[in-house]
Amino acid sequence: MSRQIDLSAAYAQPKTSVRWKIFLVMLLLVTVNYIDRASLSVAMPLLTKEFSLSPVMQGFILSSFFWSYTLMQIPGGQLVDRFKPRAVLALCTLFWGGFQALAAIATSSAGLLMTRIGLGVAEAPVASAGGALNAAWLTQHERVRGASLMDGGSPLGAAFGSVLIAWLILVMHSWRSAFAIAGIGTILCGMVAWRYIRNQPREHAGVNEAEALHIERAQALEHAKEAKELSGRSIDFFRFRSVWLMFFGFMCCTTLYYGLLTWMPTYLHKVHGFDLQKMGNASFLIFLCGFVGEVVGGFIADKWLASGAAPNLVMRVMFGIAGVVATISVFCVAYATSPRMVVILLSATLFFLRWGGLYWSIPAMLATRNKVGALGGLLNFGGNLGGMAIPIVVGAIVQYTGSYFLALMCFAAMGAGLLVCSIGIDYERKIPV
Repeated sequence: MSRQIDLSAAYAQPKTSVRWKIFLVMLLLVTVNYIDRASLSVAMPLLTKEFSLSPVMQGFILSSFFWSYTLMQIPGGQLVDRFKPRAVLALCTLFWGGFQALAAIATSSAGLLMTRIGLGVAEAPVASAGGALNAAWLTQHERVRGASLMDGGSPLGAAFGSVLIAWLILVMHSWRSAFAIAGIGTILCGMVAWRYIRNQPREHAGVNEAEALHIERAQALEHAKEAKELSGRSIDFFRFRSVWLMFFGFMCCTTLYYGLLTWMPTYLHKVHGFDLQKMGNASFLIFLCGFVGEVVGGFIADKWLASGAAPNLVMRVMFGIAGVVATISVFCVAYATSPRMVVILLSATLFFLRWGGLYWSIPAMLATRNKVGALGGLLNFGGNLGGMAIPIVVGAIVQYTGSYFLALMCFAAMGAGLLVCSIGIDYERKIPV
């Protein structure tokens, strides 16, 4: 009887909203993450001059981050499953801030390359940690918003990174000072995350009983539907078609995104004559549209799912629209001659392409709770294979053809791949692994 009274009192009080504050902190971390990534692209015209870099060498340096970042995805996901997201995030921010600051003292292209490889190792587990927090803190009908909010840090960081790093370079008269300041800022943000983030709702002093029960009841219903016989081997994910389609669909999405993230500032500078300030402002607008698109897409998908719509319908329609519009928009960029029209088309591309952030809700949809981190690592591994290749491919195309046309056609093909793969995933079936 006493237990029933306690539960009634808990449900009578308003729920706290700590779970959403957790994801605002994750938004901060991912934003800082992408400010650090964008810093190299913004400074590339200066680095090219200082170190006499060819387009192919520029591509290698832009790609080097993704070599280690990609290879560490699955190990990073396993680290999250074993040591839990809070501790992993704290160490990640410490080391990635350190490598970002070390880039400020690089004296050669080799030095830059090594700091970018270190940055990739340090940042690798962050996405899987976010996926684990998504599974632990949010209900089934909140996870798309949570994933979109967290992943929204990618275009938001690219937006602010473009204008912030450009501004710091202009004010400090040095790309080195800008890199050092960015690294110190990362470490400070990591301290904020350590103080606020907890692995489970019951571990957080700010969570009241109503919020804890809201999460636990929803997750208990979800866990009851999971398969009872589990193989326990992450490699068995590859027996399922949805995993392969998820892998390649996200690869297409991120290849297009990282192609724009790494080469767009140089493209605007070389082809359309943007100076450093105009380049920073245009990049800010384009990636800010990506952030808005991601938040809007997550809100629409979550509300649609909460209304009782089937996940297959919601996700396939959302990804279908994103794939079609992003493909057409980036294709048109190749033929646009007006700088203003180029910025408009790229803004439209990013707005809908960032609906691809919904992919971060897929591990929690498909994986059982003890394998969300591993499937998240696999997802990001596939996504960042494209990040490894596309900067080098674009650099080679530009060097040997003297044009960005074929690069833009590659980007359009990635949009089509996102469409085809996404509509084939079964979002309603838990994978018994």
